[in-house]
Amino acid sequence: MTSTGTIRVLVVVFTHLGFSRDPGYPRLRYRSCADPTTEQSQNEHVFASVSDASKHKEVWDYIVVTTKALPDVSDDTEVIQPLVAIRKSTIVLIQNGVGVEEPYRKRFPENPILSAVTVISAEQIEPGVIVQNRWTRISIGPYTDGIGKDEKPEYNRLFVQLLKNGGVNDAEEYGENDLQMVRWHKIAINASMNPSSVLSNGTGNARMSKDPELRHHLRETMLEVFRAAEVVLGRPIPSHLAPADKILISTERNTGGKPSMLLDWERGAAMELEVILGNPIRLAKAKGVDMPRLQSMYALLKMAQTRRDEKKSSSKAKL
Repeated sequence: MTSTGTIRVLVVVFTHLGFSRDPGYPRLRYRSCADPTTEQSQNEHVFASVSDASKHKEVWDYIVVTTKALPDVSDDTEVIQPLVAIRKSTIVLIQNGVGVEEPYRKRFPENPILSAVTVISAEQIEPGVIVQNRWTRISIGPYTDGIGKDEKPEYNRLFVQLLKNGGVNDAEEYGENDLQMVRWHKIAINASMNPSSVLSNGTGNARMSKDPELRHHLRETMLEVFRAAEVVLGRPIPSHLAPADKILISTERNTGGKPSMLLDWERGAAMELEVILGNPIRLAKAKGVDMPRLQSMYALLKMAQTRRDEKKSSSKAKL
């Protein structure tokens, strides 16, 4: 996270989450699970907007995007454009879902793109303070066309090594097709747990996995995603990726977990419906595979979100 003698890190944070814009105040404070009792801070090269960051005329080797993937709400490729040096900056996408890379490939056809899937437990405990509760595992691979016919592994290898040097020991290097398989595997978890939690009136993952009817639904949804992934990517799910039953057993122990989509629903924010549900459905359909469980949840949640937003707009208009 912090800058060193050989690596300079720039961070753009959101002031509406409580980060200070006062240059004399540590804008970003955090505690790592490696040393949970010590609070660290970063003030140098912390900016409140991409516009502020772009005033520094340096060429950034890696631009890491960790925003929610909401292509139906905003175009993040346009947001980062002032920072991207054509043919020089590598764009790293640490985001949920499948199909998140294509908009960046269209806008930046000459820049290397890395696609990353991460498992992390972190939370904002107070304005401007982030706590990492448990380990971080991140899987990273190059992205060209989703198949890997022209991947350039050197950018990937260097970024993985930078993370390991910074203490992220579980940073894993993948080829393009292998990384996309990891993305689809995580979709099996996200597309089953997240929508079902919202549609079951806020039920947590552990309780859903213990309820007989919901457990059956979650399992069948995961299998639906696995079948689609095998057709889209042209090969079987690798044996090292956990099967549905093992995922459910592990989920039973996660009693404190709340799916991110449920948190977004509860605070009235946009949900990642397109990248978690819509894109997998469309990619599978293009290969002749139907996904009826995902399609049903997608249709229901899309309308629920639309109706919620309409009510919100109506209430503001009356004021």
